[in-house]
Amino acid sequence: MDLTSTLAMAMGSSWLSGVNLYATVATLGLLGRFAHVPLPGSLGGLTSWWVIGIALGLYCVEFIADKIPAVDTAWDVVHTFIRVPAGAVLAAASFTTFDSSIQTIALLVGGGLALTSHSTKATTRAAINTSPEPMSNIAVSTAEDVLTIGGVSLAVYYPIAIIVVVVCGVIGSFIIIPKIIVYLRRVIGFVGNWREKLRNL
Repeated sequence: MDLTSTLAMAMGSSWLSGVNLYATVATLGLLGRFAHVPLPGSLGGLTSWWVIGIALGLYCVEFIADKIPAVDTAWDVVHTFIRVPAGAVLAAASFTTFDSSIQTIALLVGGGLALTSHSTKATTRAAINTSPEPMSNIAVSTAEDVLTIGGVSLAVYYPIAIIVVVVCGVIGSFIIIPKIIVYLRRVIGFVGNWREKLRNL
């Protein structure tokens, strides 16, 4: 696998793991096993039936948890400590045939990419979860699943395309996250004011 393909796989898998880690791992494993896609570095280990089975099982759990607003928010908080390190590991694993310094750089950059996508997902979903109706949460959750599976396919078959998507995604994160945080602060302030008024009744 050439450098561009390896870079695309590292960037794509780490960034997408911040959105849906288990779908990313399962899709890579299934493509490697059934489509005979050559995964770079140590990512070939994802084709193990154990890895695929566990990833699919956890994806099913997340698929349900992701559709329930309160559960989804708690799930995202916990997965801050899972998705980001996993994204770093996936990026580093893509470069195990390279010099150790390159692997270290990949680890750091991969963790950063996973952090940006996870932060965007978590803050966006926290804002959406303030809505009382469930359909918007379900629609966004489904879109994230499609993005993850489609993104992994891009990384495998159209490496330049996923690099462009990741770069645009990172830029978008820096634009969107501050606005969402301002919105959440307003919502929290609004709720706090109403609680105070109810206490004074």
